Amino acid sequence: MSELASESSGLSTAERLGAGRYLAAGARPEVTRTSVHELTTADGATVRGVLATVPGATTVVCLMHPRQDVTHHPLVAVLLEAGVAVWTQQSRSVNNDLTLVHEQALLDVAAGMVFLREQGFASIVTLGNSGGGPLYAFYLEQAGLAPGDRIATTPGGRPTGLAEAEMPHADGAVFLAPHPGQGQLLLGCIDPSVADESDPLSVVPELDPFAPANGFAEPPTSSSYSGEFLARYQAAQRARVARIDAVAREHLARAAEARAAYKRTGAAADRRRAIAPRIITVFRTDADPRTVDLSIDPSDRPYGSLFGRRPDLIDYGQVGFGRLTTPEAWLSTWSGLSSNADFARCAPGVTVPTLFVEVTGDQAAFPADSARMVAALGARDLTHQTVRGLHFGGALAKGEPTGNDVAGEVVSTWLDKRFDLSPPI
Repeated sequence: MSELASESSGLSTAERLGAGRYLAAGARPEVTRTSVHELTTADGATVRGVLATVPGATTVVCLMHPRQDVTHHPLVAVLLEAGVAVWTQQSRSVNNDLTLVHEQALLDVAAGMVFLREQGFASIVTLGNSGGGPLYAFYLEQAGLAPGDRIATTPGGRPTGLAEAEMPHADGAVFLAPHPGQGQLLLGCIDPSVADESDPLSVVPELDPFAPANGFAEPPTSSSYSGEFLARYQAAQRARVARIDAVAREHLARAAEARAAYKRTGAAADRRRAIAPRIITVFRTDADPRTVDLSIDPSDRPYGSLFGRRPDLIDYGQVGFGRLTTPEAWLSTWSGLSSNADFARCAPGVTVPTLFVEVTGDQAAFPADSARMVAALGARDLTHQTVRGLHFGGALAKGEPTGNDVAGEVVSTWLDKRFDLSPPI
């Protein structure tokens, strides 16, 4: 594993600004050291992370998301103040979910875990926020298995390399507003009323979630769907995902055939067929009935989705989960029927002391989702706590503490009871 490290005083301008964000949030600059590291994964990819630490820190909390940069996560400064070091890591697919394969992301996590063990920390605690939750649950499940028992191939049929990788285990796990997995998330919000996958405006009327005849009300009035409609709707969502799965597998089968032909012939034409990109476009992926019918699995959540207050409009726009993806990435990450990165599937393998922080106004993980995830966790030392707030840590009401403020206190208290912390700075 190669690495490139530098102290705060020797960072590039962008890296100094990043370190400054930590310090501005409360950590004193004279005692906080920040270094940037470039790591090589077991399969040769390059990933990057930032290690911020305080004097005497023997416990490190690591944060990572499969496709987002968490370098400036709001809890970094809170954790430093609590007396732990903080490792924030990027994956090879940061800011790009087009090619995100979760089995590869586990190798990215592993590179960071190896690095942290090499730094001599006595305890490593993972902190998975939002999509980082199912990522770390998947990693901990696989890291806890004998190498030969780990998943050997991706849902698309490619070797994972997990059996050959060093995958250090963690000593504790924190899940903050985790959603049930990107595939499960998309399964809940994909619009099954798309009649033609090549036409974003095509609609099957009897499945249209935004038709008044099916129970939709003009925003921001809460809609009211019947149980019969929701049953048909959810079945149709699964059927649409299954159809896209079939398309993805067909693309991969053709690419595999072309690779095999190239091995036989060495012909450039076969090589071109093998490497030609097949990109799947998935229209309309912001149509979860729970975002507009607040009577379904009720909670403190406001009307609307993670993307905004008008899912009936956003669903038809450019923004949404899994909108452009390779066949391999679709099956590994976005298919709720094929992805291995399903929190509840992985959770029995999470056996280290665990804190699960549920956010009461979450628009990505609803109460029934959180209950299912908590029930599946394999940890004997398991703490489940709820805090008022929104999915990304905002306040539910003006004048209230933010969800991140309250969650930071909960996480710090939990850590203090189980791990060695350095004196407050």
